[in-house]
Amino acid sequence: MPTPDFVLRLRRSIGHDLLWLNGVTAFVTDGQGRVLLGRRSDTGQWALVYGINEPGEDPADTVVREVKEETGVDVIVSDLAAVTSSRQVVTYANGDRTMYMDHLFICRPDPNGNADPYVGDEESLSVGWFDSNQLPAPLAQTTVERMARARTYLKRLHGGDAHALFKVGGRQLPASSDQS
Repeated sequence: MPTPDFVLRLRRSIGHDLLWLNGVTAFVTDGQGRVLLGRRSDTGQWALVYGINEPGEDPADTVVREVKEETGVDVIVSDLAAVTSSRQVVTYANGDRTMYMDHLFICRPDPNGNADPYVGDEESLSVGWFDSNQLPAPLAQTTVERMARARTYLKRLHGGDAHALFKVGGRQLPASSDQS
């Protein structure tokens, strides 16, 4: 889906001024360990599926909606892996400036839904499942970072620690020597 209507309405009032938005990212893996990625039409880069929360929409519902809209794949959300805020201002081609708080979710295909990806909207040029050792290029830097967070979370989860990753005072918590 293109820019949400609520953002367009805000932009009419604030112009290109900095706008803080909540977003979600889906780290979707299938039973073979493949990762779901889409090649974005705005950058040409391959990326995890991500999007913006609509007002009043729960972040987990947003991630399910975004994956379906962009890839056609129905997913089940299993975990909140990380909550992070970007320190970088994103400036779009039209001059709009935005910063994001991201909720990174671990997802898997819904066994009662569609698992065959297809381009679902104009945000993607191509979508597909990829072996984690053979990811397509160019891969967005934000996706590299988010995939590392997801893998760290999953490693900790399998070790018995289900705490989502976050920062306090610039320090990664929960503290761990295996952080990347």
